[in-house]
Amino acid sequence: MLILLPPSETKRPGGAGAPFDAASLTLPALAPVRDSVVDALVALSADEQEAARVLKLGRTQLGEVAVNAALREAPTMAAIDRYTGVLYDALGAASVDPAGRRWLGRHVMIHSAPFGPVGALDAIPAYRLGAASSLPGLPPLRRVWADAVTAAIADAAPSFVLDLRSEAYVALGPVPAGVPSAYVRVVTETDDGAVRALNHFNKHAKGALVRRLADERPRIGSRAGFVRWAAGVGIRVVDRGEDGLDLVA
Repeated sequence: MLILLPPSETKRPGGAGAPFDAASLTLPALAPVRDSVVDALVALSADEQEAARVLKLGRTQLGEVAVNAALREAPTMAAIDRYTGVLYDALGAASVDPAGRRWLGRHVMIHSAPFGPVGALDAIPAYRLGAASSLPGLPPLRRVWADAVTAAIADAAPSFVLDLRSEAYVALGPVPAGVPSAYVRVVTETDDGAVRALNHFNKHAKGALVRRLADERPRIGSRAGFVRWAAGVGIRVVDRGEDGLDLVA
């Protein structure tokens, strides 16, 4: 099973790893695209005001421009540790045991805007770039990434993809049509049985789900297998067929 996670706007600074190396990341076929996006982001960062305009940064966020300018020299850390925020706080990667972290490294990719999908243990620098951005000299990121990411996922030949990404990141690389997959949305049920999608708790529920998977480390190779595992550990998942899976929080 391959789990696709969205990134977070907030990130932990610093790191102790060697500088960014596009070819060392998971899905190395994406290295040329990664380099082109990083080069465009670094070039943009030479002009603070233009970078702030393109990236929609406020005055208190101008320090993010310097972070982007240093992308190629900055220290790195594992992607699963780099991201912070509701989803990643619920996942709590720092407290996952070594076997669980190895499981995350084998089964989880985080879909970033500058690097595409990266393995949970891939070393990445801090950055500021969102899925909706358009960098000077490049088409919109959806056009930069979509076909290349879909092809790279197809080449990786996962048995089953559990897609926990937001719609904006799905657009940067849809799961290939021939790969068994399920898109997950987080919902709640009201007293009258109506289903309502959640916002803030959406991220928390996804992080908690991945943490449970890392702790349990089940062998899951299909949509039905995931649904069975979830039922067995008391997680309610409703299969909506072509509409994906509802994770009931």
